[in-house]
Amino acid sequence: MSVYIGNLSHEVEDNDIRQVFLKYGSVKKLVVSTNQKTGEKRSFAVVEMETDTQEIAAIQGLRGTEWMGYSLKVNRAKTIADVS
Repeated sequence: MSVYIGNLSHEVEDNDIRQVFLKYGSVKKLVVSTNQKTGEKRSFAVVEMETDTQEIAAIQGLRGTEWMGYSLKVNRAKTIADVS
C-alpha cells in the first residue's frame, strides 16, 4: 500500500514531505509528480512507507492537516488493480 498526498503547495520539496512522513515511520519511496513537458511540480505525491501500519498512521495523522497554506488530502493510493 502507498499513500497519496494531494493539494500540496508547488513550493514543497521532496525533503519537506519526507520529514513530515518520518514522524510516522520509515519512508521507502517518495515520488513527487511533475509535468513532463515543463518539469513543474504538480500538487500531489505518492509515499511508500516501510509497513502498512506506518502508512495507516500517516493517513490518519495527516488527512485534512493544513500545511504550507493548503489543506492536505491524504488517502490510500490507488493501484492499477484497484481501478480495473
